[in-house]
Amino acid sequence: MKDKDRFTVTELCALRNDLLQGGMIDSRDAAELLQVFLMGRGYGVSQEAALDAASRVEMAGCSLPVLERELEGLALVM
Repeated sequence: MKDKDRFTVTELCALRNDLLQGGMIDSRDAAELLQVFLMGRGYGVSQEAALDAASRVEMAGCSLPVLERELEGLALVM
């Protein structure tokens, strides 16, 4: 894990699996998963920003690099 990385590959893979198991049918549900993931790690995130990020992750086929980039952009230190 690089110094700048906030999330481990294991964490990202688990979140990705959760998103894929849910089918990412509902972007609001996916956004909520992103919010819960980040809040559980001490970060805040707006609902609107999480919804935008969930849409981008979905369009990218839930690839790990895109998921990581979106989470890094969403994570706000509380």
